[in-house]
Amino acid sequence: MSGPGSELREGVGCSLLAAGLRELKGRTGLSLVGLAARTPYSKSSWERYLNGKKLPPRDAVEALCRLAEEPAGRLLALWELADADWSGRGRSGTTPGRAAADAARRGPAGERTARAPGAAVIAEATLPRAAAGPPKEGVPAAAAGPPAEGAGPQAVAGRKPPPRRGVAVLAGACVGVVALVLVLAFRDGVRSPSEGATPGASETTGCRGAACDGKDPESMYCDRPEQLVTPAERTAAGGEHLEIRYGTVCGAVWGRLRGGRVGDRIEVSAPGARPRSVRVRDRFDAEGYLVTPMAAAPRPDGLRLCLYPAGGGARECVTG
Repeated sequence: MSGPGSELREGVGCSLLAAGLRELKGRTGLSLVGLAARTPYSKSSWERYLNGKKLPPRDAVEALCRLAEEPAGRLLALWELADADWSGRGRSGTTPGRAAADAARRGPAGERTARAPGAAVIAEATLPRAAAGPPKEGVPAAAAGPPAEGAGPQAVAGRKPPPRRGVAVLAGACVGVVALVLVLAFRDGVRSPSEGATPGASETTGCRGAACDGKDPESMYCDRPEQLVTPAERTAAGGEHLEIRYGTVCGAVWGRLRGGRVGDRIEVSAPGARPRSVRVRDRFDAEGYLVTPMAAAPRPDGLRLCLYPAGGGARECVTG
């Protein structure tokens, strides 16, 4: 059985869950420090959950959904699939179908209120059922009913347990259907921020060019060190540090603020693109880095980032 601290392996469920969590984090606008302050989980824990290094507790998924004002059903379904995926890889000789079925069956009643689509089908496919139809001639009707509690399939006369190989094949097919359904739902939902990306866009980013406009740079993988430059930076009179950040693969710019005060606002602009801004809402935003949504910029030229201090102070800008 997997646990919240188990290190994740590669798998469709693990990948979908991590990407879904990153998308929700981007929607909240919170930094890792902010997430840690609003939930029972530390900054380092959230870093591992969001990068797919560890399976988050179910409660952590629900907490992030509440912060993002997102119904929890879809992310909990992805969590179930990731949990079953890890369980199957962590047991020698266990088929993916049986692992998913075990994940669907285990745990006290009422412990899990949301299941992955098709989990019940997988569980039922692995359990023997009494053959349908009227009782055989000469056999009392009571004898043809379900076996007593605790009796195995061989305890009922005239019945043979289903072939295990056939059950495993059926369960595996069900798992494939569940994975396909979740992948399609993921493409239509969690991965929707990358829709509109130009053909041939790098697989290491979620968008490129105009498709990045208004999106979160971290969720779209545009802020990776190997594809990131800082055309200009400046420390304002009040001590706030401003940085213009540019993603070379994404072809987009965003602003970053450190040391801001509650009420401060920063705005980034690029030629031909709509300006994007973000405001320091509370002390959690002020304690860490705060970034604006991205603005499309084919080149790191003509970029500008401005600070609008709380209380109506003079605007301060940096250009690059």
